[in-house]
Amino acid sequence: MELYLKLIDVLFPVFFIIGVGYYIGKRDRKFDTKFITDFAGTIGTPAMIFYTITTTGVTLEIFIEYFLYAVIILSAFAFIGFIFLILLKKDPIAELPPMFLPNTGNMGVPICLFAYGTAGLGVASAIASVIILFHFTIGILLASKKFSLEVLVKNGPIYGIILSLFFLYFDWDVPGFLENTTFLLTYTTIFLVLMSLGVALTRLKVVSWTHAAILGSVRVILGPIIGFSLIKFLDLSGFMAGVLLIQSAMPSAVLTYLVGSMYSKKRAVDNIASVIVSSTLMSFITIPVVVYLSLRFFN
Repeated sequence: MELYLKLIDVLFPVFFIIGVGYYIGKRDRKFDTKFITDFAGTIGTPAMIFYTITTTGVTLEIFIEYFLYAVIILSAFAFIGFIFLILLKKDPIAELPPMFLPNTGNMGVPICLFAYGTAGLGVASAIASVIILFHFTIGILLASKKFSLEVLVKNGPIYGIILSLFFLYFDWDVPGFLENTTFLLTYTTIFLVLMSLGVALTRLKVVSWTHAAILGSVRVILGPIIGFSLIKFLDLSGFMAGVLLIQSAMPSAVLTYLVGSMYSKKRAVDNIASVIVSSTLMSFITIPVVVYLSLRFFN
């Protein structure tokens, strides 16, 4: 019973805030989330990365270790996603991002925070850093068929990662004023991005429920299977293994739709939106199962 109560403690706040966003999006079709997007991209996410990596006990060794684990999981999933897209006669290049870039920031980070506390938050952010880098490198490369160094240079979260690594490498203490400021920005960002996810679910449309359901289920079912396989292969244990499993179970990232909208053709963008919606809806069923298993076996 205690484990089930813990599960409710972990998931209810996240799903409730997403529900608030969904309600707002349904009630006000003109609700503008541009402020949230701009705030998260330029200030909120860089601050969240810095705070969660430098003040939660994550060492440079742990950061690099779980950064590499995330790369392995993403590479495996990119391969599987590529195959499924070919089988369904989709564009295996432009439509690949939602298949291997999970929503580790919007959903994964707060879930790991509630499941494992601030220690889990730090490891979750190390994993999410990989996704952020991939969004603005491989994600744009796949969507536009060309690499844009300019976009990478102008990307705020990248600087959050770089600054965090400097603090970890030189073992610097974070000044109190900086820790307090990024603390406030971190929890503000978590709330806003969860709410914006709910709003996004009211606006993204599904082109083909059959194909979307197949690709969405591949994302949320095979994702944790790949994560669990890596955990067993490397004989990982403890809360860090639990965080890795939870992060691997996240649905497709909404950011893949935003990037696709800027660089891909409309047909590909519509299919990307379909996968995001289907995987997110199915994750409301699969995530509780994964979190339950994580809390039970990796604590």
